Amino acid sequence: MKENSHVPGGRITGKLHWRPCLSAPGRQGTLAQLIQYAAIMACLALLVTSCKRKSETPKDPDVYYTCSMDPQVIENKPGKCPICHMDLTPVKKNSGEKKDEIQLSEQQIQLGNIQSDTIRSGTIGDKLILTATLNFDQSKTASVSSRVSGRVEKLYFKNLGDYVKKGAPLYDLYSEELNSSKQEYLLAIDRKKAFINETAIDFDQLLESAKNKLLLWGMSPAQIRELATNKRASSTTLFYSTAAGYITAIDIREGDYVMEGGAIVKLADLSTLWAEAQVYTSQLSAIDLKGLALVQFPDTEGKEAKGNIEFVNPEINPDTRINLIRVSISNSGNQLKPGMPAYVVLKSRQHQSLTLPVDAVIRDGKGATVWVRTGGSSFKNKMVELGLETGDRIEILSGLKEGDVVVITGAYLLQSEYIFRKGANPMEGMKM
Repeated sequence: MKENSHVPGGRITGKLHWRPCLSAPGRQGTLAQLIQYAAIMACLALLVTSCKRKSETPKDPDVYYTCSMDPQVIENKPGKCPICHMDLTPVKKNSGEKKDEIQLSEQQIQLGNIQSDTIRSGTIGDKLILTATLNFDQSKTASVSSRVSGRVEKLYFKNLGDYVKKGAPLYDLYSEELNSSKQEYLLAIDRKKAFINETAIDFDQLLESAKNKLLLWGMSPAQIRELATNKRASSTTLFYSTAAGYITAIDIREGDYVMEGGAIVKLADLSTLWAEAQVYTSQLSAIDLKGLALVQFPDTEGKEAKGNIEFVNPEINPDTRINLIRVSISNSGNQLKPGMPAYVVLKSRQHQSLTLPVDAVIRDGKGATVWVRTGGSSFKNKMVELGLETGDRIEILSGLKEGDVVVITGAYLLQSEYIFRKGANPMEGMKM
């Protein structure tokens, strides 16, 4: 087809584009078609807008949207969780629910096994069980140190846990200072014999002074007598243990140089041990600190030991409000070892108080709370102050009164449901 070929009502160019020609004979028909096309497009636009408006979900003031994984996310419209990017879940608001309360249906109460009981005054006390750990009796530990500087040539005990008797050979030491003092002692003996009739010099005093120097540097009287008999000083000196016990630390190795006063080994006598237990400050008032304590050992079935409370830490940790008590026990046969777990059973004074099952109390770093039933299906969170804990019961010092109906089973489920619905911890803003 040629570029200038004539078509009624317009023309076709070489690029095959349709161009209406108003000067063509069919221009009235073309205008009618354009008007009809514009009307159709307007109708389609109205139809799309209408469908879009119908598809939009109207906002419900009684519904909010939250995330099942991150219940702190609260939105007033559907969408994605900004934390985990899951679809938000719609939740129906309860118009009759107070801000600090939560209401459940009967079905939810049954499925959650939420049970409650009326709190009453009862007797608590008799005994208190504390978790403890066995430790060395620090009053029966010793450190064997060198009294003179030198090089350790030989160690006779090299393993932790070895038992060292008092007076047993411990190490050989090469010391130039000690060797010089040995020579001075031998020289004093020779001079005393050579000038036995000399009265101007007191050789006995010189000899005693040289002997005392050797004693102060750790040589035994038997070694000094042997030195005077043999008249020969060896280059190394054998030192003996000044204490008995099990080696808990070796601070030197063969070939090392030790300074005067440097530790060689540390020894511990295991005939007695300490059972150290932690106790809350609120429990101290109920403990008889002069009474008898029974220590039990879960690793040795049936074994028990009796002892007395010898120490109570006078300083209390303000963050944890935990104190330390120490019970000294006998370790016959050395069957017990430091680091073993133990239970300390203490007698405590019985008294009347409000008590609850331990599982009814929710505890964290901010304090302790319980759930109180305020109606048939309404529950309220209350902060409480705890006291003595014995067995499966715990004392409530304040926050509740006799006759309150408290949730004893399912408290943690209520806590989770509250956070899911409200998006906040019920303990926030609470004060005792």
